Amino acid sequence: MKKVILTGATGLIGKNIADKLIQRGDEVTIFTRSVDKAKLVIPNAVEYVAWNYEQDDWKKKLDGKDAVIHLAGENVMAKRWNVEHKKNIYNSRVATTRSLVRAIENVKDKPNVLISASAVGYYGNSEEPVTEESKHGKDFLANVVRDWEKETEEISRHGVRRVNIRTGIVLDKHEGALARMITPYKFFIGGPLGSGRQWFPWIHLEDVAGIFLFALDNENVHGALNAVSPNPLRMNEFCNTLGAAMHRPSLFKVPAFVLKIIFGEAAEVLLSGAKVIPERTMGEGYKFRFENIENALKNLL
Repeated sequence: MKKVILTGATGLIGKNIADKLIQRGDEVTIFTRSVDKAKLVIPNAVEYVAWNYEQDDWKKKLDGKDAVIHLAGENVMAKRWNVEHKKNIYNSRVATTRSLVRAIENVKDKPNVLISASAVGYYGNSEEPVTEESKHGKDFLANVVRDWEKETEEISRHGVRRVNIRTGIVLDKHEGALARMITPYKFFIGGPLGSGRQWFPWIHLEDVAGIFLFALDNENVHGALNAVSPNPLRMNEFCNTLGAAMHRPSLFKVPAFVLKIIFGEAAEVLLSGAKVIPERTMGEGYKFRFENIENALKNLL
């Protein structure tokens, strides 16, 4: 049994990880901005702690825990990007991680491991295959992810193992990208975004949670792990497979200019991508449950 602190627990990935930890008998403490919401979403945690990274009350709760899984972060596509939203995207990842790391450094009985969420946005837009050893990109999100991971580096000097899990596009039928794409297909108007040539580094929700638990349970695992399927696709191929799974055509492309009108600068997140390979994740021994898109969509739909 492990004593695990979880931030960002009410999000798509957090809920799944929390359920798995609780089901296997671990003691889960939720750090959350809304205790009432967390109690509704995850009813069987051992403790719910009000968490504001700018305050101090929560810091003593880190003492004596085995692990911290840090998932908190503002939804990148929650609204059209402006100066305020971009600041929130940055601070909700970089500033919260800095605060958490410093708090861990100052407790007497430190956690054994900090597993921090990260993102394949680290690589920017790349036609060439990228692995955990590849350089980071140069756009806004790549810089956010670079700084986000950098905040965790100091923890290693204090004897705490560090893992950064660079998550791709998580597939789930209730939330996230797939859930939004399903509706147009139901009405026979589904299709790719933009040219459809951009890479779509996807992963099934079960494998994302699986990689986090794998990192938690294996003490030899450290550093960056790509949480993406070993079989990346272009957007066109993903949409054709989705259409086939739903017995619908995939003909109606959403032009790039329409996405730019709706999302502004954030449209680039939808119109670009990288061919991300989970080389280190597989090398460490993680076995994917859903390696190909046909099996993943069959399971989800």
